[in-house]
Parts: sequence; C-alpha cells; structure tokens
Amino acid sequence: MTIAGQFEATLSSIDDARLAGPELLPERLSLACARMLPVDGAGISVADAAGQRIPLGASSSESACAERLQFTAGDGPCTRAQESREPVFADLGTLYRRWPTFAALLVSRTPYRAVVALPLGEAIAGLGAIDLYFEREEDVPALDVFEAMALGGLVTSALSEAAVWSDWPAERGPDWLHGPTATQRAAVWEAMGKVSLVLEVESPAALDLMRTMAWSRGRTVDEVAADLLTARLDAEALREIRRPG
Repeated sequence: MTIAGQFEATLSSIDDARLAGPELLPERLSLACARMLPVDGAGISVADAAGQRIPLGASSSESACAERLQFTAGDGPCTRAQESREPVFADLGTLYRRWPTFAALLVSRTPYRAVVALPLGEAIAGLGAIDLYFEREEDVPALDVFEAMALGGLVTSALSEAAVWSDWPAERGPDWLHGPTATQRAAVWEAMGKVSLVLEVESPAALDLMRTMAWSRGRTVDEVAADLLTARLDAEALREIRRPG
C-alpha cells in the first residue's frame, strides 16, 4: 500500500467521538501521523501573515503541552522550521545548546527528549509545520524523513481540501482554524492587546512581558493570558516583572 493509502486508512480508523467535527481535523491528522511514524507525539501549527503562531492540533496532551512550552520560550525547532522552510533535527544536546529555555521547560514538563520539526506546504492560513516528539533521543535516526515529509504533504492537502469543500467567511477562515487549541491561543492575542493598552507598550513588548511572567511562575503564556482575561491577574503586575537569571 502507498503512503497515501496507509495515511487514508489510518485517518479513517480514528473513530473517537471526541475528535469528530471539522474543527478537530488537525487533531485527527496529528494522531494519524503519530500512529504511522516511529514517534511518541506529533503536533501541527501554522504561522499566519502577522507571524502569530497558531497551534492547530496535537496527538496527545503531552504534545499539546510541548507546543505551548515552545511558544512560551519564544523560539524552538518548529519556529525555525517555519521560518527556514527546512527540516530541523534536535536531540537533547542540540535543544539545550540552541534553545536552552525551551529545553529546560520541555524536560521539566513533558517526557520528550528530542524534537524533529518539518515544514509543511503553504496552507490557506499561513506557513505550517509539524513537530514530531521523541521520548528517547536515540530513536530519532529511525525516522524515515522521506516518509515523514510525504505525510506532511498529505496533511497540507487534507487541510486545503477541507477548506475548499466547505463554506466559511474570509475574515474567519476554515473550521479547522477554530479548534480548542487554536481558540486558546487566540486568547493570548486578546490578552496581549490588553497589556499593551494598560501598560502603554507595543504588542511585542507586551508579549515579552507575558512570557517573562510565565517563566517566573512556572506557567505557560496561554495560562497567563487566561488569567489576564478573567481578571485573576492584573496587567499592572507585569510592569515590574523581570526574566529569571
């Protein structure tokens, strides 16, 4: 059977009622990739025209957490793959050398010890990438990069076809842009605007303050954003925050 045939069969075999619905297509695609490849987790994200990183779906809660940690750190393999349009391979040593903040968060909050990030073809929402996670860094060489890139192409095709064959307002985008993980990230942009207004700083500075607050409290930016929007955290508290170390 071809890779495309195997992927279609694997995707069709996912019959979890919790993953039904067009908005959860990226979750199903991530799970299919994780089942077909010798990896321990997978996640799909896009960077839109404004450079905002939007997580679309993940194969597990650990994979979703890993994406949030990378976003909290502000850089990592997936960001580099999206920017360079080249695959990025990172064992634990590479993670600590190139992205020490992300590496420390990843080790402390997830079982993963290596990441391979592959760029996806340009989709309707922007430049995509798929993160593949490994609990053992020595398992990375077993990954067939050709197969993984082929799956990436199939993921892009599935997202594009779902968008083409459905109706959606241009300002909103296709349904798969509005799954639970993407919606949670949208709260970050809303909170960033609130911080920017209250503290009279530019948006990048507001996001940097939110990231620093997250680092200092052992949390993610998504969690800090939720607290800001529900008034559990006052934006003024970010004014004097300093990054640890």
